[in-house]
Amino acid sequence: MKRRAFVLRAGLAGIAIPAILNSCSRPPGPDADPEKQFHPDDFQLNEITVDQLQSMFREGKITVRQATQLYLDRIAEIDHAGPTLRSVIQINPDALAIADAMDAEIKEGKYRGKLHGVPVLVKDNIDTADKMMNTAGSLALEGNYPKQDAFIIKKLRESGAVLLGKTNLSEWANFRSDQSSSGWSSRGGQTLNPYMLNRNPCGSSSGSGSSVSANLCAVAIGTETNGSIICPASVNGVVGIKPTVGLWSRSGIIPISITQDTAGPMARTVRDAAILLTALVGKDENDSTTMTIDGKFQNDYTVFLDRNGLTGKRLGVEKSYLKRVPAVDELYRQNLEMLRSAGAELVEVDFLEQMRGIGKDEFTVLLYEFKDGLNKYLSGAAGGKVKTLEELIAYNKEHAGVMMPIFTQDILERSQETDGMQSKTYREALKNILKTSQNAINGTMDKFRLDAIIGPSYGPAWCTDHINGDYSTGYGFSGPAAMAGYPHITVPMGFVSGLPIGLSFFGRAFSEASLLTIAYSFEQNSGARRMPQFEKPV
Repeated sequence: MKRRAFVLRAGLAGIAIPAILNSCSRPPGPDADPEKQFHPDDFQLNEITVDQLQSMFREGKITVRQATQLYLDRIAEIDHAGPTLRSVIQINPDALAIADAMDAEIKEGKYRGKLHGVPVLVKDNIDTADKMMNTAGSLALEGNYPKQDAFIIKKLRESGAVLLGKTNLSEWANFRSDQSSSGWSSRGGQTLNPYMLNRNPCGSSSGSGSSVSANLCAVAIGTETNGSIICPASVNGVVGIKPTVGLWSRSGIIPISITQDTAGPMARTVRDAAILLTALVGKDENDSTTMTIDGKFQNDYTVFLDRNGLTGKRLGVEKSYLKRVPAVDELYRQNLEMLRSAGAELVEVDFLEQMRGIGKDEFTVLLYEFKDGLNKYLSGAAGGKVKTLEELIAYNKEHAGVMMPIFTQDILERSQETDGMQSKTYREALKNILKTSQNAINGTMDKFRLDAIIGPSYGPAWCTDHINGDYSTGYGFSGPAAMAGYPHITVPMGFVSGLPIGLSFFGRAFSEASLLTIAYSFEQNSGARRMPQFEKPV
């Protein structure tokens, strides 16, 4: 998640910050060489959809093993060698064996569902009970081989998907330092943006966003506390869904916040994201939040995908985003006109004004919840070099040259100083962020009779900077839905100076079906997704 300037991310400052679109130097160190330019446009599975893969499997045009091998070869070519993206932190040694098992089932006429045989990458903070570690990108957790799958991984395996490997991320889901570089981890190095290699992939699901955009997998799984799916999806030119908290289980995922955390799909199309969303919904006795979803979820989210789904929809347009950065403003306005022409009714709203000043309380909540959740996870971890947050901080200091070569751990230290989940400070901050964010969304939608609230997801990707860390490019619409625990979808809406920009759609709790109808229709009318070309710095 993007931790710096929670106020900016939630759009609370109300000040237009110019996007920095000038040239920037390449990231220092051996992680990548953006001077090398390559265009692997002839990849056999470029831009292939889940449905197309399924058809090829059924018709015998390709086997699951062949598809899996093609992705493994592509990862070796453009992610682990040459001008590397560093989006994949480890390959699953069992990937081809899983593929063979799925091929055997196909020969017997058995299909588990829409994900049967589909190669998937998952973020390296999600437990997989196999030969892969779960480390949150930290060398301090090397050797942590989980004894059981996270609940969503169990569901993924049941669906017949091929677990291809795990993706790099901003270390500890970008909850380590105010000066961090998104996409960097001590274990995985610096992930790059496939559109322009010196630009940042955002985080913390940096590897998931970069890899699915670069066609290293069919679909990917990210996680979000605030912005960690929406931002990397937006700046890497893909679709991202942050589900309502509780729709997907969080058990077996290295946590930041019990209030806001959720995993979610990242894909090149809305339909592929909806297929993955459907497959992993379920009640998990180890995550009490999921036990309340009866009557609130759908058995198949793809049935709500309608090309004409914008007809008659009322969309609340965040008007402060109409006057920030001229190039982004113009793209936004063009897309608003397209929405109107597709049948939507647009209503300008001052939504973000209702959220002003709430970022400080959100950060307070995360500091408290991170310490509590991480200590619980580490105490039961099957390996790794630390068992508490306090031990992690000490380990990082002892190995500072490797663990903290470009930024420190000020957020970890602040979290360690918190005084427990019964603290009045924590309880009051939590009450405020939930009340403010949920009332803002529900109240705005009630007042204007809206089906969704929309706005640019984030600005263009900033330059990766290992000296100054991340910086804002003027936008950030993830905060309200993240704090409320409500669903949020971002879909590509175009480019500014060759860099992707996403359009956000969010709304009430468990409104995924309605949002998918709108998002799919927008995608089908806009057709804005374009393959990355791995451009060298300009």
